[in-house]
Amino acid sequence: VGTVTQEVSVGGQSEINVTLKADASTLSEIVVVGYGTQERKDVTGAVATVKSEDFNKGILNSPEQLIQGKVSGVNVTSSSGEPGATQSIVIRGPGGVRTGSTPLFVVDGMALDNSPTGGTTNPNNPGTGVSPNPLNFINPQDIQSITVLKDASATAIYGSRGANGVVMITTKRGKSGKSSITYSGNIGFSKMARPLKVFSADEYRKQVVATGGTLEDSLGNTNWQKEISRTAMTQNHNLTMSGGAEKLSYYASLGMQDQDGVIKTSNMKRYIGRINVTQKVWGDRLSVDVNLNATSTINKRPPTESVIGAAITMNPTYKAYDSNGKPHQFANATNPLRILALNEDITTINRVIGNVSPSLKLFKGLVYKLNFGIDNSNSDNDIVSLPSAAGPLQLGRLDSYYKSNNNNLIENYLTYTFTASNHDVTVMAGHSYQRFFIKGKNFSINKFPDVGVDPIDNPGYGQDLTFVNNQPGGFAQKNELQSFFGRVNYAFKDKYLFTATVREDGSTKFGANNKYGTFPSFSAGWRISEEDFMKSLPINNLKLRAGWGQTGNQEIPNKKTQASFTTMISAGTTYPLGSGSYPAGLYYSRLANPDLQWEVSTQTDVGLEFEFLNGALSGSVDYFRKVSSDILLELVPADPVQPAPTYWTNVKGMKITNSGLEAALNYQYRASNGFAFNIGGNVTFIHNEVTGSPYTVIPSGTATGSGLTSATINGYVNGQPIGTFYLRKFLGIDENGMSKYYDKDGDGATTDADRVSAGSALPKIMYNFNAGASFKGFDLSINFNGVSGNKIYDNTANANFYRAKIAKGVNTTSEATQYPNESTSNAAQVSTRYLKNGSFLRLNNATLGYNFSPAKLGLDKWLTALRLSVTGQNLFVITKYNGYDPEVNIDRTIAGSSAISYGIDYLSYPKARTVMFGLNVTF
Repeated sequence: VGTVTQEVSVGGQSEINVTLKADASTLSEIVVVGYGTQERKDVTGAVATVKSEDFNKGILNSPEQLIQGKVSGVNVTSSSGEPGATQSIVIRGPGGVRTGSTPLFVVDGMALDNSPTGGTTNPNNPGTGVSPNPLNFINPQDIQSITVLKDASATAIYGSRGANGVVMITTKRGKSGKSSITYSGNIGFSKMARPLKVFSADEYRKQVVATGGTLEDSLGNTNWQKEISRTAMTQNHNLTMSGGAEKLSYYASLGMQDQDGVIKTSNMKRYIGRINVTQKVWGDRLSVDVNLNATSTINKRPPTESVIGAAITMNPTYKAYDSNGKPHQFANATNPLRILALNEDITTINRVIGNVSPSLKLFKGLVYKLNFGIDNSNSDNDIVSLPSAAGPLQLGRLDSYYKSNNNNLIENYLTYTFTASNHDVTVMAGHSYQRFFIKGKNFSINKFPDVGVDPIDNPGYGQDLTFVNNQPGGFAQKNELQSFFGRVNYAFKDKYLFTATVREDGSTKFGANNKYGTFPSFSAGWRISEEDFMKSLPINNLKLRAGWGQTGNQEIPNKKTQASFTTMISAGTTYPLGSGSYPAGLYYSRLANPDLQWEVSTQTDVGLEFEFLNGALSGSVDYFRKVSSDILLELVPADPVQPAPTYWTNVKGMKITNSGLEAALNYQYRASNGFAFNIGGNVTFIHNEVTGSPYTVIPSGTATGSGLTSATINGYVNGQPIGTFYLRKFLGIDENGMSKYYDKDGDGATTDADRVSAGSALPKIMYNFNAGASFKGFDLSINFNGVSGNKIYDNTANANFYRAKIAKGVNTTSEATQYPNESTSNAAQVSTRYLKNGSFLRLNNATLGYNFSPAKLGLDKWLTALRLSVTGQNLFVITKYNGYDPEVNIDRTIAGSSAISYGIDYLSYPKARTVMFGLNVTF
């Protein structure tokens, strides 16, 4: 397997030596698809697989980072540089307004829950109700491969959950007859990669005076960003054991990660255990796979926005510490070191996920499979403001949130495979039932005395027991999915391929009139290289494929189609009637909405795959078009009879279209002396457009900061991409020192009617390239990734870096003094003044390693492999953006709205530059 077939003439030789030659072709590679596997040569959908040996290296918190830049059409973005931060993954562009763009994640056949919690009240702990990232329970060291299903012909088998694509993660398994124990460990050191270029103490003194401000000079020279940051250390330790006998194989692992953030006090500790077992009985007729994963994560977070906001604006002439070596307390400012000392945000997440999958061969060609899985998570989040008598004065507060998420799955399906002459047919049909139950509760207590006891340890010390303003809260949600699905794969002469799938989904999220939805797909492939007229050409594989299909999106809160009632009496209540005291009665708080249905994504894909030079040169080109319709929106009702402040509806006629071109190319070479190298890359050109919206703009992202709060920054505009910045156009500073804006309607006044579409947060081009080489034990790999055509709104600069600030003694960057004639009374309004180019090229990671020969070291009796490596992560980024990092999005969704925001940077946690040293030993 994985080698080229060779024929050697025996002749008169009595001894024949044959050296195995690696087969670079991927035609026989097994690809994981929904509810089964296929050989790559038979796949007719847009499917990409990244194997463990090709994963990115470095400090990795989540599986998405393993494939960043590895798959065309897939954009992986780290929302911030914080340990354990959310990773955003978008496949072929976003297609919803309120439903998000996160793909479905399937781990060893277990479909995870991506739905929003709805009732959560803590913005620091969103997602599934227990974690900011639905995948951070997996140890990246345990993953064998990640497969991305990109088009509807591949994802339609998952029906109502496949509109945003599917990411399938397969973990490692043991191999019979081969036992091993492997230790892998690394230690990394990280520093803030790109501090903001605020004024030094000397520059600050000059600029305050130059702007006419009153200088308060404490004779210090403090770099406040340096004071709040540190050289952070990260440790990873993993122990794996694998092996097996003829009928039993196992893989077990234990992992620990201890990661300090570059901002002081931030830290993530994660402990992960996994065991995968495969048992075969009854002459291999019955095979049982068992997968079990347990994770405990403890995340300590500083109040990032407060700390960074204070550090970049603090007077640099103030001294950080007093004569006793303690953080200085200032009369008219708050030392950011005190903010770090007086605030805690600790989240503990415990998660157990497992499934058992027996597979029984009923008779030749027919296999029955059961998949039963559970995914239980619990989180405990405490946010504490410690009591302080001075600098800053605060009474002490404890906010506690408890959440749990229970996800149960049971699936039964049959697969029948038969071959007759030139015909190969595989038929699969099955049933799936999945139940999600999320619940949470919270309480808040104020006024803790400063007695040296942490409020987390004894909430009873809190003195605000009236609960008038701090009533306990909670929520609970249940959602169920029932599905029937089927697929037919047909191949004629191994060169004409056809696939048809259909899935019927029923969801409790939708009303009686649209309880079920049907999602079909069709795709075909033609292996041109198998035709007789191609045999003489040096082509291993040339395959043309095309597909069409529909998938759905149901990621909205639960029960929005159901009527809701209340007995509460208020000023707006129409019952009871008349005056006097009447007993409370039932009345509607929300009317029934039985016609609500799935958002539907219709996708078309045409692709060409090729392999030349015995597979050494391979690649693919794809054209895709994805149209989302029946857009789900949460709106303010125009009907005064509707008692709810908002309601959900499908907007007929509104569409979101993603279309584009993907191309990938890879080349690998191996010389007879052992030298080998590879080079490859991919590029995606994508166009996103919103059409048919009944609104001028559907606001999404908003501004934050003094005088800016709730001002619209971007949204959904007809004829423009998602995330379009809808802003006043800044023209410069007039003769009076005030801002000038484009008067779009010519009425002589600057109003919201003068806003213009000024670009989008979505990139138009995504590109990635990588290279590697190896020789005599040494190996080197590098990975670059980049985007272009996107904009970023620098809300940090908008709120802090303008002339009036430096005149008031607040530190800024040179942006504040860009216009010498600007008045210190000029307000910094939301406008294109702070809209910046978000394009970048990043050297994501580079690894240099050496594989020792245990035999040459005399250790082959004990060791089978020994490797040392050094990895650099985020080594440099080329960009015009002058914020912490261009790869950022702080979710600035409008309060009370579920619209998704894009491309806004506000006091984001800075990215780190890391150097990591690794050791791998196999016994």
